[in-house]
Amino acid sequence: MGKRVKFLICGTQKGGTTALADYLREHPNLFIPKQKELHFFDNEERDWSQTSYDDYHLNFLDAKEACLCGEATPIYMYWDTSAKRIWEYNPCMKIIVILRNPISRAYSHWAMESYRGVESLSFEKAIRCEEQRCNESLPLQHRVFSYVDRGYYSNQLRRLWRFFGRESVLILKQEKLIVKPQECLDEVCMHLGIEKFESLKALISHPGKYPEPISKEAKNLLRKKFWHEICQLEALLGWDCHEWLRA
Repeated sequence: MGKRVKFLICGTQKGGTTALADYLREHPNLFIPKQKELHFFDNEERDWSQTSYDDYHLNFLDAKEACLCGEATPIYMYWDTSAKRIWEYNPCMKIIVILRNPISRAYSHWAMESYRGVESLSFEKAIRCEEQRCNESLPLQHRVFSYVDRGYYSNQLRRLWRFFGRESVLILKQEKLIVKPQECLDEVCMHLGIEKFESLKALISHPGKYPEPISKEAKNLLRKKFWHEICQLEALLGWDCHEWLRA
């Protein structure tokens, strides 16, 4: 068996996972492959009844012996079957999650798919049609059109806790990673049991390109959809997230 992976940045998509992975690659005691999203544990084409991890471990051949190996695939948090597969691979896995305002996350997700040419609907029409479109992928989740569904974080977190316990799941806010990266990375280092960064150079933020501003109607619709979820998340995490509803 190759070098076992010890930590995962597993969500949320469009929540700062790329920035966090870029930061952690600079730590001398960590190794994250240059290919950001390995999509191993959400691969439905594998035979999970007799899985070999040899091809997965090929991504970590360049890691030094003393380094902790990890990877960043945001969909692991959202994908129903990933948590169990991760646990079967390594029940002591350290999980890192970054949460973003689900309203702006949904819009950023839509903008990305529009830029790629995958999405042709306006944002408001896409979120109104989401349930119908996502039904096409049942019993699996939809990888593309799940703009709203991915923002229901509480159930995703409960699934991770069920397998790994709360102590193994570090949950960060995207806003804090942007404005206080040192504090966030100190938390990550403590979570992984490694020394803090000796010096940290803040990454330059590259905001997404949006083909059109989010409409007032779409924003109000999402505020209604996410109001209960945000309140539930505050209760679960002890956070104040009401600025997400005011943004």
